Amino acid sequence: MLVELTVANYAVVERARVRFHAGLNVLTGETGSGKSLLVDALALLFGGRASSDMLRSGSDRARVSAIFETGDSPPLRKLLDGAGIDSEEGELLLEREILANGKSRAFAGSRPVTVALLRDLAPLLGDIHGQHDQQLLFSPAAQREILDAFARCEALVAEIGGLFERWQAVSAELAGLDRAEQERLRLVDLWQFQRKEIEAVNPRPGEEDELEAERRVLRNVTRLEESASAAYSALYDAPDSAASQLKTALRKLEDLARIDPAIEETLAAIRPAAISVSEAAHSLRDYLARLEADPARLETVENRLAAIGKLKRKYGSTVAGILDFLHEVTDNLNAVENAAGHRAALEEQRNRLAEEYRVASGKLSAKRREGARQLARKVEAELAALAMERSVFVVHVGDAPWSEHGVDSIAFLVSANVGEEPRPLDKIVSGGELSRIALALKTAAPVRARAPRTLVFDEVDAGVGGAAAEAVGRRLKKLSASHQVLCVTHLAPIASFADHHYAVEKRAVKGRSVAEIEEIQGAARTREIGRMLSGQTLTPEALKHAEHLIRLGQSA
Repeated sequence: MLVELTVANYAVVERARVRFHAGLNVLTGETGSGKSLLVDALALLFGGRASSDMLRSGSDRARVSAIFETGDSPPLRKLLDGAGIDSEEGELLLEREILANGKSRAFAGSRPVTVALLRDLAPLLGDIHGQHDQQLLFSPAAQREILDAFARCEALVAEIGGLFERWQAVSAELAGLDRAEQERLRLVDLWQFQRKEIEAVNPRPGEEDELEAERRVLRNVTRLEESASAAYSALYDAPDSAASQLKTALRKLEDLARIDPAIEETLAAIRPAAISVSEAAHSLRDYLARLEADPARLETVENRLAAIGKLKRKYGSTVAGILDFLHEVTDNLNAVENAAGHRAALEEQRNRLAEEYRVASGKLSAKRREGARQLARKVEAELAALAMERSVFVVHVGDAPWSEHGVDSIAFLVSANVGEEPRPLDKIVSGGELSRIALALKTAAPVRARAPRTLVFDEVDAGVGGAAAEAVGRRLKKLSASHQVLCVTHLAPIASFADHHYAVEKRAVKGRSVAEIEEIQGAARTREIGRMLSGQTLTPEALKHAEHLIRLGQSA
């Protein structure tokens, strides 16, 4: 809902700040007073085209801003979150600034944004009827949504959307198989060679470290024998070896312990040392027994390391990398071998999804065609009550390529004059006719799926009067029960239905025209509606008639 609109230096509006309310808000005033300028300003916030011609003379910039209550609208929340915009306390501030060079800047939530984002936000916030470049109804997507909501097709459309998405995914996978198949066949020989080369060596994790250690030993057998022999002699074999010295020390300590038991603690510490030295000596002896020069084994180790090194240069920097590459090559070969079976399964799945899609879209088309006939009848009945009784309204359901929305193209066609062929809405010249068509559509087919929005009607009363004007007012009043409605009107019967009435007046201030807007109530509202009835000369009869209209409007 539009809470507040502020306009500065825009055409004849020097500065205006208007607070709007829920329900039906009506703007009235003399012709040329600037009523529609407020609608034009709102259109800028919905992404409309900006021009330097909009600036008030002598100003270097114009600025328009509005505060909207966002309510609980998941699509709007998703769009704002995606743009990184925070709507504080359920309110959203939109701003548009037009510079003297014709360029403009847009802001949402006080953050710079693109005009394209404003256009994306517009359908979720409101809709302006009466100016061709702002018609949401011109959009085939919007027309389809209106028909689907009227015919209660939403669940079927959602089912078709899921089927189409899955069908597309399977079709894309099949297309990928086709593109990759020829390249894979060219690579089969290479993959088979690579797999055989790796499997011939058959490296295992950790093997390279083991071979490196063995090679170091085989290359240094003589040095190892010399060092091990010297160590064995020092520990055990030499007359003054550590083992001999420890044995001598143990005998002496045992003699001491027999005389003085206090030495037992020292003796206990020496015994394990003697045992450890003896065990170490025996280990060295066994080690020396195993040491022998083996040129054949060294050559085998060298060749094995060279083979692994060759694989590393080609397929990976480590044995683990080589094995990962082997796994990948094996998977590729398995994929080629299994491609025929996989393709057959995908084709079967695609055909099944296509058949399910055809059945569901056939049901949707039938439901849409029946809904189209009913909607056309209801809209024509509404148009007849809005002084367009000779109008023909057609909801055309044609063929379209497969999509997530089905196989139908939806187009609203209208003929406002007898003998003329129905044409698309964007071919209608009269803004007043278009506004009444929009009003008839929204009355005949209220959109249930959307959150309440701000609906703006400009020139909706063009070419109507009397009972038709009252019918327009009643429909606007009915529509305002579920949406906030703003209506610019010249007709008293329409204005009398307003929940909130705003008078727009253009005055001369310091030699310049200035448009001012004020919310009016009570006697001021009665005088305004009386002026609309009688013109410049306000008569007692006009005031009585105005009071009567207001009472009727309040009881509606």
